[in-house]
Amino acid sequence: MSVVKLRLSMFGTLAVIISLSTLFFTVVLSLFSSFSLISLAILVVCFNVFQWLISPYIIDAMYGVQEISEHEHPRLHETVENLSRKSGIKKPRLMLARIPIPNAFAYGSPIAGSRVAVTSGLLKRLENEEVEAVIGHELGHLKHKDVQVMMFVSILPALLYYIGFSIMLSSMYGRQRQESGGSALIGIVFMIFSWVLNIFILYLSRLREYYADRHGVSIVDDGSRKLSEGLAKIVHTTKNMRRTQKKTQNLNALKALFIADPDR
Repeated sequence: MSVVKLRLSMFGTLAVIISLSTLFFTVVLSLFSSFSLISLAILVVCFNVFQWLISPYIIDAMYGVQEISEHEHPRLHETVENLSRKSGIKKPRLMLARIPIPNAFAYGSPIAGSRVAVTSGLLKRLENEEVEAVIGHELGHLKHKDVQVMMFVSILPALLYYIGFSIMLSSMYGRQRQESGGSALIGIVFMIFSWVLNIFILYLSRLREYYADRHGVSIVDDGSRKLSEGLAKIVHTTKNMRRTQKKTQNLNALKALFIADPDR
């Protein structure tokens, strides 16, 4: 897929998600001009934004992620600095997640700053040139603001789900029982539409992974070969480790961030 086609696909999918959400909210609010629904929407948005702001600290605490000093891995820091310069972004903080499976992820927030984390398994299993290509991919996520974009679009189905759930509860326990059937149906429609939006969001997420691949390949010499070989090692090693141990079963919270799904 060409870069132009990839960008058009991403922007088109994002436009569909926002347009459908806006249309749906407009219709519903015109039918239910209820302050409680608006209050719930504000609450869900605030909760998601707050969660995004503090999520780097939660990830660090849950998985023992620590910053890598230049003294520990000078070559790795030099790699990140060079690739950040080529990417046209500020060098992110370089972190180490003490996780045995080989993987990497980019994360961060306005208060925590941008971060790129590599696992101890990645440094142990991959060659330096393959680690370089993987880091190039993760820097692509930071350059394209993927964390912010996916956080924004993920709020939309969450809004629909919780509003739909609230309408269903109101229909079950509200005072106007004679209208409960219609309200319950509307609540179900909300939740179904939330599921539909999630399909578009998953597609958008996959497109952004391809875009990050493109970026990594473009800033690393012979990046296509290095990245493909690195990803092959990550997938192969993870599968072998899953057969012999259960260390990957507690990584569900990081699956959305990893360069490769540890459950595949």
